[in-house]
Amino acid sequence: MITLKNVEKCYKTKAGFTYVLRQINLQIAEGEFITIMGPSAAGKSTLLNIVGMLDHDWEGEYTLAGQAVHTLKPKQRQALNRQYVGFVFQAFNLLDSLTVYENLDVPLSYRNVKTSQRAAIVCDTLDRFGIVGKKDLYPSQLSGGQQQLVAIARAVVANPKLILADEPTGNLHSTQGREIMKLFKKLNEEGATIIQVTHNEEYAAYGRRIIQLKDGWMDGEITPDQLPGKAR
Repeated sequence: MITLKNVEKCYKTKAGFTYVLRQINLQIAEGEFITIMGPSAAGKSTLLNIVGMLDHDWEGEYTLAGQAVHTLKPKQRQALNRQYVGFVFQAFNLLDSLTVYENLDVPLSYRNVKTSQRAAIVCDTLDRFGIVGKKDLYPSQLSGGQQQLVAIARAVVANPKLILADEPTGNLHSTQGREIMKLFKKLNEEGATIIQVTHNEEYAAYGRRIIQLKDGWMDGEITPDQLPGKAR
């Protein structure tokens, strides 16, 4: 489903070029569950943003579902994003001017789902995440954990083929975190391809493969059984 060849990202500074990603070569099959781990500033979120087609300033080749992303114009990438991707942002990125219900409705409107169907899908998702009572509230009226739940609900509401999650459980307590990981596992079993970034070894172990980054380079690949704590 995803092929990255020699993907690199750098910033120009007074001292020259500073690389955030170097020579990333990676293949992810449809239906895989991948975890990306590494220390701060390793390039994890940058890599996720490139895969999610939110970052267009990079070099190399990227193919998604047979589409050569590196050859597409920004509008074409945006259309591909809306067709395939559900993104859980570390900073939530909820629309402050919209209610919880309206935030969940937005991804469906992008996918041209009929209004009558959208209402049913949003209501089912609100119930699934236990946030029905929050549907008329605005993000500023929610706690950090509640905003995180809404952000995850928004990412999966349209049943995307590719789910990208940047520290998806970072603002949740352990019980909520495990419930979200169980949901991701279920979505993966139903066919969704999932790439998550996490520092949590227990949650990392839900991935079938764990890609390690360090200083922008790929620093190896391990299985869940090779994690130091063998969390799961």
